[in-house]
Amino acid sequence: MKKPVFKRVVLKLSGEALQGRLGYGIDHDVLASIARQVKEIRSLGVEVCIVIGGGNIFRGVSGTSKGIDRVSADYMGMLATVINGLALQGALEKVKVFTRVQTAIEMRELAEPFIRRRAIRHLEKGRVVIFVGGTGNPYFTTDTTAALRAIELGAEVILKATKVDGVYSSDPARNKKARKYESLRYIDVLKKGLKVMDATATSLCMDNKLPIIVFNLTREGNIKRVIMGEKIGTTVKG
Repeated sequence: MKKPVFKRVVLKLSGEALQGRLGYGIDHDVLASIARQVKEIRSLGVEVCIVIGGGNIFRGVSGTSKGIDRVSADYMGMLATVINGLALQGALEKVKVFTRVQTAIEMRELAEPFIRRRAIRHLEKGRVVIFVGGTGNPYFTTDTTAALRAIELGAEVILKATKVDGVYSSDPARNKKARKYESLRYIDVLKKGLKVMDATATSLCMDNKLPIIVFNLTREGNIKRVIMGEKIGTTVKG
């Protein structure tokens, strides 16, 4: 039987991915699909960390355009990730996947504080760890959180789950001639300004030789396909 090509991964989920076809909030069918897919890869022995965004509820950058102070807006966005993380924890535990939520902003009644050694111990015990609250600092995105946590915990790859099947030269929804990249180098992502992850996250991955795989979350089973080494999406490395 073929074995997974990765032992420990960070799955990066955007808040927008959770809203599915809804214009706002959380689509519970999407949550259930993610939970089934995570359970599937856990059953293969893969250790899974999840970093989740909050854009389906509130985005800090968009808040500033409406007159909210940037620091306050970013903290509001961090709180939105906590809501998403707790919702995902509920969905995972419904399918009998043990989870722990760790937050960069202390809120003892809701989640554990992020402690690196404790997170590693949870992974070793077979639990899925969901990281919320971003880095705990304004001006940093959850992409940067994903890169930081992956490096801290010794993950082998970041799996960036999106609504499209990879990275394109331009928006494929607007440009039918947009070209999909099968692979990219970090430096090309930075030079071309491609929207894989933000520049800080990409630079962190480049400095630590941490690959990023961008793939379509909406096709159920894709997380397992990536874990098993199938060539889907776009791989950023080198």
